Amino acid sequence: MTLQYLFSHFFWLVILSIGNAELLVTLVNRSHAFPVHESALRHLRHLHDVLIPLFPFFLIVAIGFSSPGVFLHRISTASTWKLLPLPMQIWFAICFVGFAFFCSSVVRYWNHRSPKQQTEVTSVITDVAYLLGSPPVADGPFRSMTRIPFNECFQVEWTTRTFELDRLPPEWDGLSILHLTDLHMIGTIKESFFRTLTDRAAGLDVDLIVLTGDLIDNPECIDWLPETLGRLHAPLGQYFILGNHDWYLDSAAIRQAMTRLGWRDLSGELQILDVAGRPLAIGGTERPWMGKHPSFGSLPDGVFRLLLSHTPDNLSWARRQHVDLMLTGHNHGGQVVLPGIGPVYSPSLHGCRFAGGVFWQDPTLLFVSRGVSGRHPLRIGARPEISRIVLKSSSR
Repeated sequence: MTLQYLFSHFFWLVILSIGNAELLVTLVNRSHAFPVHESALRHLRHLHDVLIPLFPFFLIVAIGFSSPGVFLHRISTASTWKLLPLPMQIWFAICFVGFAFFCSSVVRYWNHRSPKQQTEVTSVITDVAYLLGSPPVADGPFRSMTRIPFNECFQVEWTTRTFELDRLPPEWDGLSILHLTDLHMIGTIKESFFRTLTDRAAGLDVDLIVLTGDLIDNPECIDWLPETLGRLHAPLGQYFILGNHDWYLDSAAIRQAMTRLGWRDLSGELQILDVAGRPLAIGGTERPWMGKHPSFGSLPDGVFRLLLSHTPDNLSWARRQHVDLMLTGHNHGGQVVLPGIGPVYSPSLHGCRFAGGVFWQDPTLLFVSRGVSGRHPLRIGARPEISRIVLKSSSR
C-alpha cells in the first residue's frame, strides 16, 4: 500500500472515531437533561467511557487488518470501504453525520459573541487554595481529580456583568443581583472553601440575592448551610430554587433548611416585589425535575419579569412568557473547555450551545453561570464563577 492510501485510510478512521465520540457525547448530554435518576445516568456514562476509546481499536482490528484489510491491500480507498458489510456502512455513515455535528458545534463556539445587551464585564480571580494555605480537599469522592494538572477548581472568578434592558424601569437603574448556582456540596471540597466565598459575597453591595439550584450532593453537607448561605442577606431578599442533584436526594430537607435560614423558595412560584414603586415579578422553575412553571401569564403588560431556572433548557418557555432576564446554571460552562474546540460536555437538550455565558433570544436575555463547584471537582478553561449583575435601563 502506498503512503498516500495509508494516510487516506487513517484520515477516515480519525473522522469516524470523532463522529462516534460525538454521538455518544450527544447521548450523554441529552439524557442528563431529562428527569432520569443518577443511578441510571451513571450506567450510561460508564458505557460511554468504554465505547469511546474502544471504537478506534475496533476500526483498526476489524477493518484495518481483518476483512477488508485496508492497511494490507493495494486497493483504492473507495473500493476498500465498499467491501464492508452493509450494516457497518450504515453505521459509519451515521458516524460521519456525527462528525459534521462536531464541526458545526466548534464553528458555533468560535463565532459566539455576547449580545449587545451586555455592555460591560469585569472580573477578579480568587485563588481559594492560596488564601487558605493549602487546597481545601477532604476524603470525599473524586478527590484525585483535584490533583489533575491545570485544574482550576479553586480559582473562583468574581464577575460583574452590566446588562442594559429595554423594559427595565428607569427608577431601577443600577439595580444589582448576586447570582449563585451549583455549589454541589459533597464533602470532597471542604466547608472552608464555601465559607471563604461566603465571606467575600457577604461584603458585596447588592440589592437582591438569587440561587439557581444544585446545592447539595451529600445530605451531611446540609449542616454547612447556616455558616455559608445562611450568612447572606440583601435588602430585597434572598430567593432560591433547587436543581437535579437536589432532586436525587431528599429535596424537602434541603428546602426546609434553606427556608429556615431566611431564603424564599420560588419553586413554581411567582412573587411581586415593590422596587422603588414599580413591580418586579420574580419566578422560579425546577422543571423538568420538580414542580411546575410559575404563572407569568397572569401579569399585566409592562411588568419586568425575572426568572430563576436551574437549566437553560427552559428558555423557549421563558420567551413565550415574555421573560426579560433569565438566570440559570446547571451546565458548569462545560467544566472542561478544550483549546480551539470549546466545551464538550453539557447536560442540556442543546448540547454545549448554552454551556455558559450570555445569550439573547428576543425578548429574553439568558445568563448561564458556570457555577461554584461540581460533583466532579474538575475545571479546566471554565473556572468557577460567582456573578454580580448590574441592570441598566436603556430609557434612562
